Amino acid sequence: MTNAPDFNLRDALDATRAWDDETIELDDQLLAEDDDVDDGFESGYADDTTYDDPFEDADPEELTIGAQELAERHALRRVASLRTELEDITEVEYRQLRLEKVVLVGVWTEGSVTDAENSMAELALLAETAGSEVLEAVFQRRQKPDPATYIGRGKVDAIREIVQATGADTVICDGELAPSQLRNLEDRIKVKVVDRTALILDIFAQHAKSKEGQAQVELAQLQYMKQRLRGWGGNLSRQAGGRAAGGDGIGGRGPGETKIETDRRRINTKIAKLRRELKEMRGTRDVKRQSRRRNHIPSVAIAGYTNAGKSSLLNRLTDAGVLVEDALFATLDPTTRRTTTSDGRVYTMSDTVGFVRHLPHDLVEAFRSTLEEVADSDLLLHVVDGSHPDPEGQIAAVRQVLAEIDATKVPEIIVINKADAADPLVISRLLAREPHSVVVSAKTGEGIDDALRMIESELPRPQVEFDVLLPYERGDLVNRIHQEAEIGSLEHTGDGTLVVGRANADLAGELAAYAR
Repeated sequence: MTNAPDFNLRDALDATRAWDDETIELDDQLLAEDDDVDDGFESGYADDTTYDDPFEDADPEELTIGAQELAERHALRRVASLRTELEDITEVEYRQLRLEKVVLVGVWTEGSVTDAENSMAELALLAETAGSEVLEAVFQRRQKPDPATYIGRGKVDAIREIVQATGADTVICDGELAPSQLRNLEDRIKVKVVDRTALILDIFAQHAKSKEGQAQVELAQLQYMKQRLRGWGGNLSRQAGGRAAGGDGIGGRGPGETKIETDRRRINTKIAKLRRELKEMRGTRDVKRQSRRRNHIPSVAIAGYTNAGKSSLLNRLTDAGVLVEDALFATLDPTTRRTTTSDGRVYTMSDTVGFVRHLPHDLVEAFRSTLEEVADSDLLLHVVDGSHPDPEGQIAAVRQVLAEIDATKVPEIIVINKADAADPLVISRLLAREPHSVVVSAKTGEGIDDALRMIESELPRPQVEFDVLLPYERGDLVNRIHQEAEIGSLEHTGDGTLVVGRANADLAGELAAYAR
């Protein structure tokens, strides 16, 4: 027998009535003990003050378009998976977005150890930009990737153990994998495996906003997917007939066609449709480009490695107000702004999509109409991140893509950005290697005036000289001279406006009637 008191249900219920009060008086001694004890517990749920929104108190009408897009992007983040199990019941009011947990795998075939580490660091930034949490990163030294599993058989077992120990749900490989390599890795590691190309395509799909950009990304994704169709348990090997289950027979080519053939045919149909749409959009872009050529408006294109500060530089040079974020491929849609030189000449400045090492060929083909803005420009501003560990590698990667789009003949100015965070020795090394360059900081404004002067000096100059006396009623011609011509001298006399300078052939022909 025990000496426990008799249990009374009515007394127990009466004792719980105080729990519903708004405030509960706790013993002072217990509170004091709780304040003095630090058990090291840290909840897995983030406090709602961890992200400080810089636009929280700003008036939406006062924000630039880029600031509004950045606030919208931070307000809603893509989440691959959520876990609803609470780690601590006292933290029920707090929630943390559960990101996809990944393990990075690379194969080091050439270059130094530093090159391999830089490549893995860039892959980690790509994974974080796509919305992942990087748990572990490993790379292997090999003469060439293994044709069956990309990495060796022993390394596959090691990766499986890492995945099991860390609880990762995805493995990202730093290279483009063949369909057989993807299948073999997934079968042995037992989690999803993606390669660098699929990762970049995922980032592009998240950040594309314009109709043309979304169509370009979808085209690249379908071209990538077409060669990598697979199903579980021979799912894609089923044959479909006229009355196949699920209605798949209608629209098929007849008995004997497998599901993988049907899916591939539908993808080809979608690809053809997207190409027709992009061809129409390309015609619109060509009309705008021809209009600028007809009006003899010089064009300047900003190109460079992703996250080098191209959009920040465009905002600093033209007050464009486009989105700026410290992330890879933050902006994909090209932005063109009209601006003027110090002497009044009009020209356009365009921001383009960023480049990266091993940029997927499908993306280059899909974005060819957009990248032609660079090839057809009169001057190229090649932006380089001076604070990056390997700026020379960035320059080489960008020039490789420029060669693919036939843009190597465009006059180039190397703009070494982020001077406020760069090592002076690195900047000196870049200046010695690239003499035709300028050092700026788009964040602080350092060197922007020098960059503008260099841009103005490199813009194409009008070829025809003129010396005219324009009557005052021809103010329209004086305005065109300010916008399109290069003025040597201008003087207002009693008979009219005396102007000496250089102009294009069309404007010079109209001015010929007033030549002195």
